Amino acid sequence: QVQLVESGGGLVQPGGSLRLSCAANGFTFIRYAMSWYRQAPGKERELVAAITSGGAGSTNYADSVKGRFTISRDNAKNTVYLQMNSLKPEDTAVYYCKADRRGPYAGPLSVWGQGTQVTVSS
Repeated sequence: QVQLVESGGGLVQPGGSLRLSCAANGFTFIRYAMSWYRQAPGKERELVAAITSGGAGSTNYADSVKGRFTISRDNAKNTVYLQMNSLKPEDTAVYYCKADRRGPYAGPLSVWGQGTQVTVSS
């Protein structure tokens, strides 16, 4: 099955930390750039962080999370992570994992995860 399986969401207090995981199945993980998006109620989905395909990915972040969040990937485990530190209430959203194919290879062009809820509240 072609899918992204997300885990790690939940409730955390302001200033706390949380790590999201996204496990890829059914496609060649190393050929895909990976990213995390989030969507709060009543707001548009926004890009949070991204990492390039291949064995040595470079990263980029939204200004709102830069310095607090870290995206990483483990190609041996077909998994991408989002480490979230110093969490704020405004980080509360549904977080989505996304895969985007790079190069003319077999497999889907893009895949979205189902989303996982992150709530930052005291």
